[in-house]
Amino acid sequence: MDFFELGDFKLSSGSTLPNARLAYKTHGTLSAAKDNAILFPNFLGGTPEALEVWIGEGRPLDPSKYFIILPGHFGSAPSSSPSTAAAPFERGAFPAVHIADDVMAQHRLVTEKFGIQELQLVLGWSVGALQTYEWAVRFPEKVKRMASIAGGPKPSPWTKLWLHTALEEPLTSDPHWNNGFYTDAQAVLTGTYRQAHATALTLPPPGFYREGAEGWRSLGFGSIDDFISRFWATFWRSQDPNDVVAQARKARGADPSAGGDLAAALSRITAKALVVAFTGDPMFPPAECKADADRIPGARFQEIPSGFGHLATFALSEQDKQAIDQALREVLAS
Repeated sequence: MDFFELGDFKLSSGSTLPNARLAYKTHGTLSAAKDNAILFPNFLGGTPEALEVWIGEGRPLDPSKYFIILPGHFGSAPSSSPSTAAAPFERGAFPAVHIADDVMAQHRLVTEKFGIQELQLVLGWSVGALQTYEWAVRFPEKVKRMASIAGGPKPSPWTKLWLHTALEEPLTSDPHWNNGFYTDAQAVLTGTYRQAHATALTLPPPGFYREGAEGWRSLGFGSIDDFISRFWATFWRSQDPNDVVAQARKARGADPSAGGDLAAALSRITAKALVVAFTGDPMFPPAECKADADRIPGARFQEIPSGFGHLATFALSEQDKQAIDQALREVLAS
């Protein structure tokens, strides 16, 4: 893991985050012409390592061909976040951050650290897709291609409600929350387990639990309780609660039009665009993703049938992995 030091970083809210830093990893070698770079921002609660499952020789994201940058984002450790910031912005005092802040910091990483003037592809899942859209709207001349996978330019009203109800509220209502100044992350364990149950209930497609077609069995779990404990609770317990809340609030406010005309903002995208949705994904349903794609000049929309819905992010089935690889192969060839 490497770090890009941003110094005193002015946030879009007007606040200044002192000694801001952005974590990142890279795969492959940047060409002498600096014309083989791909940017792959992360999802909520994700780490650069979580995306490495999509990188490999002979695959679309091939490190022998491309220089692939996996940047962190604000609110997600070890980048500047409530759990890593120093006083007076530590823990519950961390300032509000926005998707636009992530993209402006990543832009500095790409241009100042690496001297890259054009990215061959910007892609991301979920919150990574929110960042992808922000990139394509804010810096159209820098983005040759974009791929939004299980994401959108901004969350729908349902998704905003989900971010608050399933992710934020279980933590902030925990009796040990203390306005974000809890004694340690494990003190908010009750909230974390409520969060695990809420996400287990709402993120997989309904058929994931249907008798005779239990998706959790194919992942090696012995029961639904086992799935919740070892998959969801393990995932959320690895996160600092303040960091999760900061990212959920940031995702709720995502909007590449900055409160303006979203359709007009998307119409200004010049990148060759691919918008992928998964059957049964409640976070970014296919119909909504297609509506987003229809607003982007020349964009291609693809719905991938999957028994895992939004969880296809994690490459849980070979079928999902092959379908996504093929979609990425096609957009990179365009």
